Amino acid sequence: MTTTSICDIFISGGGIAGLTAAAVFGTAGFDVICVDPTPPITESDTIGADMRTTALLQPARAMLMAAGIWEPLEPFSAALETMRIVDAGRPNGRLRDMKEFRASDLSESPFGWNFPNWRLKRELVNRLQTLRNVNFRTGVGAQSLFTRTAEARIGLTDGSTTLTKLVIAADGRASPLREAAGIPVHTTRYGQKALAFVVTHPVPHENVSTEIHKTGGPFTLVPLPNYDGTPSSAVVWMDDGSASLSRYKMPVDKFEAEITARSCQLYGPLTLKSKRSIWPIISQRAERLNGVRLALLAEAAHVVPPIGAQGLNMSLSDTQELLNLAKLRPEGLGDATMLDQYHKTRSKDIRLRLAGIDILNRTSQLKSAFLRDARSFGLKTLHEIRPVRHKLMRLGLGV
Repeated sequence: MTTTSICDIFISGGGIAGLTAAAVFGTAGFDVICVDPTPPITESDTIGADMRTTALLQPARAMLMAAGIWEPLEPFSAALETMRIVDAGRPNGRLRDMKEFRASDLSESPFGWNFPNWRLKRELVNRLQTLRNVNFRTGVGAQSLFTRTAEARIGLTDGSTTLTKLVIAADGRASPLREAAGIPVHTTRYGQKALAFVVTHPVPHENVSTEIHKTGGPFTLVPLPNYDGTPSSAVVWMDDGSASLSRYKMPVDKFEAEITARSCQLYGPLTLKSKRSIWPIISQRAERLNGVRLALLAEAAHVVPPIGAQGLNMSLSDTQELLNLAKLRPEGLGDATMLDQYHKTRSKDIRLRLAGIDILNRTSQLKSAFLRDARSFGLKTLHEIRPVRHKLMRLGLGV
């Protein structure tokens, strides 16, 4: 016998973006069903754990505090007080230039706070368990989508059906719900792959996030809390796909020698403290962020290379905008007026950030000595003109 459930908002996807949206809308009083075929892994030593980290920037904090997520998360954070950009474009990876952007130039708060992804998922799942109006179901996914002006009908893989006013697709860059709605995407492939892992190092990071640019892609060290009493950072290393794949399979001792050299020895010898994860680097944008009773969120809507901590923070901006519109007209939840406005508001910001990150990534791949010199000159110019520096920092924060 087919069972039917009813809710205000149905969310497909139990990643960080989907879980956050469920917590935000649930805390705001909406009845929410969130589903994902795979239970989230919430322990660091479990096979398949997401060892990447996410920097939550200043604007995200208020939303997470309102949703009851920030307080349990904060003890596991590392503040990002300074963003350091290093040009290592000289022969043998020697430093050409180094510039620092300090949060204290703008406010008393850090740029943001860095968290392990598995920890984010754990605290989000814990929060959902306290919300009686949120039903988080794992082992089941969305199988079909039928929409009309009054409601949407979701067919699930367990044979049940859900009726809802608003469907949120937070189901990833290959979003089945986006495909079901017939919304095309524009994709750019860079020929790069990213490696992510955690290291310890003898030199304290002092809450400085360091992005080292060299041909192939940036090497970024983002502060983490101490690991067994030793300074620790999360690393994302973008490079040509074949080179990254080779390093992914490399013996640990050889890999540690490579990452220490690539870090320009800024923090001393790096010691690997986690598994390595690898994924292809693309830029992707959905042609529309909405369909009938459907809103695309996070990587279902946009994918960016991991530069400048923009990915999840763009996703949280999606959620905040949907929440604002839902509160403004609760009686219009999921209707065309709401979702057309969502598309109009968010698409402009998304296009701007995609373009900016595309430029940053392409400049980091430059092989010509002349163009690398131009990159260094551009960095110096942007840093030394104070109004421009401040405007860029605010733009990066999403302010």
